[in-house]
Order: sequence, then structure tokens, then C-alpha cells
Amino acid sequence: MKLQQAHYLSGTVIFLFVVLHLSNHVVSLISVERHIEIMEMLRPIYRNIFAEPILLLSVVVQIVSGVQLFMRKRTYTKGFYDTLQIYSGLYMAFFFVIHVSAVLIGRNILQLDTNFYFGAAGLNTFPFNLFFIPYYGLAIISFFAHIAGIHYHKVQRNILGLNVAHQSNIILTLGVIITSLALYGLTNKFQGVALPTEYLIMIGK
Repeated sequence: MKLQQAHYLSGTVIFLFVVLHLSNHVVSLISVERHIEIMEMLRPIYRNIFAEPILLLSVVVQIVSGVQLFMRKRTYTKGFYDTLQIYSGLYMAFFFVIHVSAVLIGRNILQLDTNFYFGAAGLNTFPFNLFFIPYYGLAIISFFAHIAGIHYHKVQRNILGLNVAHQSNIILTLGVIITSLALYGLTNKFQGVALPTEYLIMIGK
């Protein structure tokens, strides 16, 4: 029970951050400049001496507790949403390890502002995009898939005439839409925008 509570509490902290983060990514559909402007407005909320350590600790707790819960549950998964919740969580643990490490290295070793260009460099450069597009896409979809799985088990009532399976399906569909919008904003809208010189290191130049 303590392990599940730690996973839930750390997940709640991460959820709040991801909502802000994904909303910021969707803003890139308007323009790169607007995306960065909103990012600068949001950063004081989560990138300060109090919030950032809590967020980073939450990521560590989420990974460790998630892997432990996976080892317990993998032998008796029941149904689509149970399986989806478990394996989407496992992918997110993999993503957190790579992504958080990359951001910390970018900020502290490469001395880069880990903004729009930090992610867009690989997403818009062949052959790096063959990895980064599915890597980011699966991460966003896994986030919504995990929520859909949790919703399926925690909410056992109809809402607006929809049963819990339909509700979870809507969450999954929303995830696909948000994933498409975020990736479109980071790829197609980037065309014609020059990559700042300092970010060329991200693509080996």
C-alpha cells in the first residue's frame, strides 16, 4: 500500500507538470516565438529551488515504484486497460530516464537553454528523427494511456451517459490528438526557422 501511495503521489506531481509542459508544446502551433514566450512564463512555476527538486524526486520515485509494481503485476494482468496501464508506465519509466538525463546534461554540461530548439533539433534532422519522432510520440501517448488505465479502474460510474470503457477511450483519443498536435508543432512549424548555432551540437555539427 505504501508503494502504491508513493507511486500515486509522485505521479500526481508529474501529472501537473506534464499538463503545463504539453500545453506549452501545443502552443508551438502558433509560432516558435510564442512557444518560448509561454515557456518563460511557466518556468518560474516548476523551475525554482523548491519545485524542481520535488519534481525530480517525484520522477525518481515514480520510476523505482513503477518498476517494482510492474514486477508484481506482470504475471496477472487482466484485460486491455490493465495491460495498457502497466506497459505504458514501463515505457514512461524508460522515457524519464533518458529525457531527464538529457535535459540535465543539456543544461549543466552543454550549457544550453533546453527550450523548443533543444527538442526540435533531433526531431527535424534525418536520421535522428527516425528515433526521436516515435520516442516522443510514444511518450505522450503512454502518458494518456496510463491515465486511461487508471481511470478505468478508479472510476466505476457512468459520466454523461458514458460507461467507464467509453470514458477511457475518450482519454486515449485525446492522447492521440495531443500527440499529433505536439509533434506537428515541433516538426512542420519548424520548417523555415533556422536552428541557432549553439544547438548544432545536438545533431553532431
